[in-house]
Amino acid sequence: MKENVASATVFTLLLFLNTCLLNGQSPPGKPEIFKCRSPNKETFTCWWRPGADGGLPTNYSLTYHREGEKLMHECPDYITGGPNSCHFGKQYTSMWRTYVMTVNATNEMGSTFSDELHVDVTYIIQPDPPLNVVVEVKQPEDKNPYLWIKWSPPTLIDLKTGWFTLLYEIQLKPENTAEWETHFAGQQTEFKILSLHPGQKYLVQVRCKPDHGYWSSWSPECSIQIPSEFTMKDTTVWISVAVLSAVICLIIVWAVALKGYSMVTCIFPPVPGPKIKGFDAHLLEVTP
Repeated sequence: MKENVASATVFTLLLFLNTCLLNGQSPPGKPEIFKCRSPNKETFTCWWRPGADGGLPTNYSLTYHREGEKLMHECPDYITGGPNSCHFGKQYTSMWRTYVMTVNATNEMGSTFSDELHVDVTYIIQPDPPLNVVVEVKQPEDKNPYLWIKWSPPTLIDLKTGWFTLLYEIQLKPENTAEWETHFAGQQTEFKILSLHPGQKYLVQVRCKPDHGYWSSWSPECSIQIPSEFTMKDTTVWISVAVLSAVICLIIVWAVALKGYSMVTCIFPPVPGPKIKGFDAHLLEVTP
């Protein structure tokens, strides 16, 4: 009797599996945790790519433990980071601790686990882009015009405590040019660019990185039109300076040359030709 029940159960199960396979239903594909990022050393988020859903509704859960601990925890926040993500707030984030995490995909046909990912928050820091980027053309009196760029650090980062140090980089280009020109700004939050082209519309972006970590994304593009008259005025001034400098150089060279000739004449006066005593030059005259 028991053998008949077991056989019937196995038969039913095989029939169910066969029916599901014929309908294109299967256990979910293997998910992959592909990225973890911390914007400020205080929180972090991890994202995963789902595998095939097997033709059935599939649920995902992320579980983790810290190295040295055996207790498993489930993701504290599936909402903040968007779809297929897990966000760890301040109370769940520890520096210099390694997190070991996996994602479990489950549907009616079974479950599939991702590979384990080991995460140390220290090495996944990538800040948000700088904010409030301002670009202006300035022309101080009697000086060359320049492009002035100013920005603010990301709001999630506290720079006052010294816990975080940010470095900045600027890229700009004329609107119709393919290649960007890059400038490293260090820790300062403003920068001057002196070489400008007349009548060009420039695009400007700024990004930042911590002393240990990854560059942020570039800030949204800012554009500014360089007035043609600024550069033309500057060009005229430089041409005038160049011509005047050349004239002065020629005058100096000419004066030095004359002075050198006079000094040679004073030091070495002309030497008269030798005279022969008792010699009468009239003796050499030819008598007709």
